[in-house]
Amino acid sequence: MQALLRSYLRLGAGGHGRLLLALMQCVPFLIGLAVLVIELTPAHFIYTGPFLTAIPALAAVTLGPKGTAAAAALALVISVITATLNQAWGTLQVYTNFLALALVTVAGFITSSAMQTRRQRELDQVRQIAVAAQEVVLRPVPARLGPVRAASMCLAAGTGAQVGGDLYEAVQTRYGVRMIVGDVRGKGLAAVRAVAVAAGAFREAVHYEDDLVEVMNHCAAALRRELAVPGAYDEEVLLEGFTTVLVAQVPDEPVVQLVNRGHPPPLLLHQGKAKPLMPTFPLPPVGMEDLVAGPPPEAESYAFLPGDRLLLYTDGVIEARNRDSEFFALPEAMEGIRPSATPPEFLEHLHQALVRHAEDDLTDDVAMLLVDRLNGEPEPPAGGADVGQRSL
Repeated sequence: MQALLRSYLRLGAGGHGRLLLALMQCVPFLIGLAVLVIELTPAHFIYTGPFLTAIPALAAVTLGPKGTAAAAALALVISVITATLNQAWGTLQVYTNFLALALVTVAGFITSSAMQTRRQRELDQVRQIAVAAQEVVLRPVPARLGPVRAASMCLAAGTGAQVGGDLYEAVQTRYGVRMIVGDVRGKGLAAVRAVAVAAGAFREAVHYEDDLVEVMNHCAAALRRELAVPGAYDEEVLLEGFTTVLVAQVPDEPVVQLVNRGHPPPLLLHQGKAKPLMPTFPLPPVGMEDLVAGPPPEAESYAFLPGDRLLLYTDGVIEARNRDSEFFALPEAMEGIRPSATPPEFLEHLHQALVRHAEDDLTDDVAMLLVDRLNGEPEPPAGGADVGQRSL
């Protein structure tokens, strides 16, 4: 049973594993169908009692406690049907079959419950370790950075044990407040390493490069060097790996400058209306530069007036779906939050709206970074405004 448990834990790793798991889950019900066929055809002379007993035992391995109970109920119904068709009520064989079915069902239910509890505990432990690793890389964003107030939030998806590749950072420099939001393809330690490389390159470059494009180029070069390390990443990442990155700069002037490499456009909330800051010349993600030829990238400027709010986010926000496969309406959610909400409160409202929409089932990690343009008030003592990293 221990070996079966380990195999079961590995099944969800990829598409082939999910297909194999689905086939294994169908086996108990296929056995029940086969028994019915035998009993309703001339082959009913075959003794089918052991087959029925195997149904809840097999279900306990892959279907969990509820699935085990459902499979046992199916086996019981088939037993009643076969006993009636064969006019075997009152015989020792029928009651022996019922007793064996009951014993196997109880044992299977207990075993399945223990397996599920242990699996969930192991998943929780791995998820906590992964989130802790991400917290080391993604430090809290200060509550006040020059001309803006800031807050950030990172939500770990609840459907997997591996943390994703979302990254964010905000730094006050002599050029203004500079920010980055990105999404590294993949999950697990490889994604965390890439996040650490990109974040470290950004933190270094923002203080020395006066051109925002050069900051982006510095991050892209660091990621390329990381991918070139022999044996650091598997073949799939090397062939298909890419990173969407957005860097932003908020100077003292009432503008925001952006360089977007394939990332979802930030949303500007101005006078109660949210609009995306779409790039004039879309650029490919980092790692796909050779696939698209175009003019050299330039930073684009947009008005960012006092009282405006700017939200930088990863695609896990806008790609969250409900049971009707409808995407999360982020602009409408932003417009529905009261204007007096502080940045941490604003992100918390967005978090609650996102969870309600996804029905507590986020399938991708989420990172959000919010900045408010101020009117030049005196700067308060520095403090963290990171809403936190959570696992749903």
